[in-house]
Amino acid sequence: MRAIRFHQYGGPEVLRHEDVDVPNPSRGQVRVRVAGTSFNGVENNIRAGRMQGPMPMALPHTPGVDVAGVVDALGPGVEGPAVGDAVVAFLPFATDGAAADHVLVEAASLAPAPTSVPLAEAAVLPTVGLTAYQALFVHADLRRGQRVLVNGAGGAVGAYAVQLARAAGAHVVATAGPTGRDRVRALGADEVVDHTTTDLLTAVGNPVDVLLNLAPVDPATYASLVALVADDGVVVGTTVWMPAPSDEPRGVRGVDMYVESDAAQLAELTARVDRDELRLFVTERVALEDLPDVHARAEAGTLSGKVLVVVAQD
Repeated sequence: MRAIRFHQYGGPEVLRHEDVDVPNPSRGQVRVRVAGTSFNGVENNIRAGRMQGPMPMALPHTPGVDVAGVVDALGPGVEGPAVGDAVVAFLPFATDGAAADHVLVEAASLAPAPTSVPLAEAAVLPTVGLTAYQALFVHADLRRGQRVLVNGAGGAVGAYAVQLARAAGAHVVATAGPTGRDRVRALGADEVVDHTTTDLLTAVGNPVDVLLNLAPVDPATYASLVALVADDGVVVGTTVWMPAPSDEPRGVRGVDMYVESDAAQLAELTARVDRDELRLFVTERVALEDLPDVHARAEAGTLSGKVLVVVAQD
């Protein structure tokens, strides 16, 4: 089968398009024929060797933590999933990923794929959707009537965070640049702040209960944003290398989150897609053999939006 792999850490040039053996599932695993995967920024850092501490792995390694595809083989002891099922999953960072024709997946991490979109496109959902869901509802315990500030709402995670927060009955304040402003408002943001022209500290009038930071702000700016959070509120950050600020005297918590696989949460997200309550976003579609170019553009800082890697047509 085809696979994109790297045998050593380094620049995008270490990625190789290779022919490898089709893997066989072990106990508790299924094999999925991959329809699509997607590119996440953290995978650029993993390939470059910048994440060896928190994410050690054996080489060679196949990237691609998002997968949408069809189950085509079951390992011993698997109950529930059946051959032919269309599924999605968020894969562990340290195991071989879905930038290949087939991938092994723990059966317990599978969720049904949405039926209202092409199967390959469902691959853009797991990582970013789970990140938004867990940030808002697991770490921030967002409730109806609260105010939430999504800093970086124009990005891949932000699009889902705005939709999920609005659906939960929160008042959503979102930041976005000129190109993303209209889209963020269309997704349900009550207020949109153009971070390229407006000082966030003065633009947000009333305190927020939840600050979700998805933007690559400098540490000093990040620390200053805690002033926007009401007493007993929470700051949730997705950049674990830059600690979320807190204000203990006021009871403001700072949470550094790390997205986790959760099949039930992912199934809820796919169900929302099918109920037309959650929109998927694909900025660009590329073929499997073009993944090294995607990494190169990410390394150069010229990649934006969400890239879908189409492996096989459903």
